[in-house]
Amino acid sequence: MKRTAIYPGSFDPLTNGHLDVIQRAAKLFDRVIVAVAENESKHPLFTLAERVALVKSAVTKLPNVRTDSFSSLLVEYVAERKAQAIVRGLRAVSDFEFEFQLALMNRKLDESIETIFMMPKDTYTFLSSRIVKEIARLGGDVRSFVPPNVQIALKHKLKPAK
Repeated sequence: MKRTAIYPGSFDPLTNGHLDVIQRAAKLFDRVIVAVAENESKHPLFTLAERVALVKSAVTKLPNVRTDSFSSLLVEYVAERKAQAIVRGLRAVSDFEFEFQLALMNRKLDESIETIFMMPKDTYTFLSSRIVKEIARLGGDVRSFVPPNVQIALKHKLKPAK
């Protein structure tokens, strides 16, 4: 049986920190599904289709990683995909409390699904999609924070109107 992990998130946009966690998970699992959450309540910059396309393009060189989207309860999605684990990234201690609560709630909903916490490289611990969007909005250089396809997409999405 293949070991499958789900890496869920809004990925608005995908950062190098996310990509680092995906690459690490791909070494541990036979299959990793990067599951882009629909969650419109967050008012994403990119549409769901755009976010899925950006992630898919960024992970093309990882043969055991695929991209999908979901709008259901995470544990239901994980069960549908016959996955054994949820991968969550932890940047800092401040992330832990929220992530811990989510993991415990998911375990309560389906005790067969494990949550694996992974830390990105220390060079990415300060990164968040929100910060990247703000830097890009203000015309800053985000090359070292996001994959090249995401940098281009941010530039097009945030270009000033003429």
